Amino acid sequence: MNKKALIVVDVQNDFCEGGALSVTGGREVAKNVVSYIDRFSEDYSMVIGTRDFHEANNDNGGHFATPSAEPDFIDTWPVHCVQGTEGVECADARIRKTIDRHIVKGMGRPDYSGFQGVIEETGVSLEDTLRLFDIIEVDIVGIATDYCVKATALDALTAGLKVSVIASLTAAVSDGEGALIEMVAAGINVVHFEN
Repeated sequence: MNKKALIVVDVQNDFCEGGALSVTGGREVAKNVVSYIDRFSEDYSMVIGTRDFHEANNDNGGHFATPSAEPDFIDTWPVHCVQGTEGVECADARIRKTIDRHIVKGMGRPDYSGFQGVIEETGVSLEDTLRLFDIIEVDIVGIATDYCVKATALDALTAGLKVSVIASLTAAVSDGEGALIEMVAAGINVVHFEN
């Protein structure tokens, strides 16, 4: 039995062009992730999606810049991916339909890694979900290379998984190359996929 999962990190409306915290190339990543899943879904025993799922009416543990301050785009950010808004939804409905397990993170706090999240309905963590299904290897795609993708990949490595990041199916806030170099140095396999 296949013991490999695909983790689709935060491919959400607010992280794509036109969103509250848009990343250049986000819509292209969404489109290409759909193509990749269409072609290679049989290579995976499951597809897991992570989403920022921030609470309304609070700064989510200092993650959102206060109304009187400008976000620094390092630790503080514009309001984004708030529960109940269109921005929190998958950037392409076809991605949502292919996901077997939905992980939400950042509820009242500044989470970056999917390993900080849980399945909303059950509260089961990403790591426990992977162990439950005997997953030993993950491929990671999504947004943003230099934040949530990197954090998820590093935590997957810490959890003892074999980890690959498909760099051509990611988009960065600012330093994608630096993030990829850091991941390679940590022992993560960085690969490219051509549509």
